[in-house]
Amino acid sequence: MSGGTAGGGVSPVPREARPYQGRRAGLVTRLVAAVLDGAVVGVLLAAGYFGLAGLLFLVDPRGFSMPRAGLVFSLASAFVVSFLYLTLAWTMSGRTYGYLVMGLRVVGRGGRTLGLTGSALRALGVVLLPIGVLWVVVGRDNRSVQDVVLGTAVVYDWQPRGAQDHPHT
Repeated sequence: MSGGTAGGGVSPVPREARPYQGRRAGLVTRLVAAVLDGAVVGVLLAAGYFGLAGLLFLVDPRGFSMPRAGLVFSLASAFVVSFLYLTLAWTMSGRTYGYLVMGLRVVGRGGRTLGLTGSALRALGVVLLPIGVLWVVVGRDNRSVQDVVLGTAVVYDWQPRGAQDHPHT
């Protein structure tokens, strides 16, 4: 049955990717996804900064000057935006933009999409300990520190529907 699925339909998964569907993702794929997600967070932070500048300009155009964000405020903003971005993306679909581009999905036990609490805990772990992803190289089954602690997995998944529709192991 070439190109089809067991039900006789056409599979959205590229033929070359089918052997990897549902397998845990490795370090390189995860790092590429993280770089893409970092770019998304950077764009969100820039949009927030310029939005604030625009608001300040509207309030006092004559006395306007670009706002100065100190190091602590900038780092706190990056932390909060990253945390919210990861939590919302993983709660809604199990994917961030980087995961979508790289064909990844984060799943909980039984292959289900993480709920709000699971997503928030995982996002907190990723933001506080991003180096934890390096455990993928030395640990069993391509699992990061966050995956080990929370019982999650990052799997290759090119399916367009939610993870709850097709559990992974």
